Amino acid sequence: MKSTATAQPIYKKTKRLILRPLEIHDYENWVQAHSSMRPPQNEWDETNWITSELTQKKFKDHLKKHAQWRAQDHFYEFGVFRKDDGVLIGLVTLMDISRQIFQNAYLGYRIYNNHWGQGYATEACKGVLEIAFKDLKLHRVEAGISPTNKVSLRVAKSIGLRKEGLSRRRLFTNNGWSDMVLYAGTSEEFGIKFRFPKNKTVK
Repeated sequence: MKSTATAQPIYKKTKRLILRPLEIHDYENWVQAHSSMRPPQNEWDETNWITSELTQKKFKDHLKKHAQWRAQDHFYEFGVFRKDDGVLIGLVTLMDISRQIFQNAYLGYRIYNNHWGQGYATEACKGVLEIAFKDLKLHRVEAGISPTNKVSLRVAKSIGLRKEGLSRRRLFTNNGWSDMVLYAGTSEEFGIKFRFPKNKTVK
């Protein structure tokens, strides 16, 4: 079956947020976001980027790479912007998209730590699930989370994903294989009937 990639960038508004791909005019916002974080708050958090990673060339390269991935229907990154002031507060992604008989994507998110504790991760992830099922016509979205990452486990539950179990030695991280708790949801569980594109057959 052919790709279901969308030709135009996808924009989504929630109560407090705007979700959209990063654009060239977001450069200063992007630099500010990656240079104003607090020290890492846990083992999964990140610190401020070094100056050499925040150049215009790096940003343009980032935009080009992600535009290619969107065109390939492989990876969709959405900047999380506050509606009231336009500040970039994080990123949410739909990764490793598989079509054919799977129609699946993996959900990832990061809210910069100076914006934690305000429910932005839950709101942004709910918005991206709507994009996954309504705009990208996916059937299933999965999230793999470290068993000790209590905050992300709560986010997965709060957005309506169902726990499927522990996948042992699933990802190679920090120089070793790590277990992941798998959460997932299908379009039907979110009230959206899945349909393969008309005149397409799955082989």
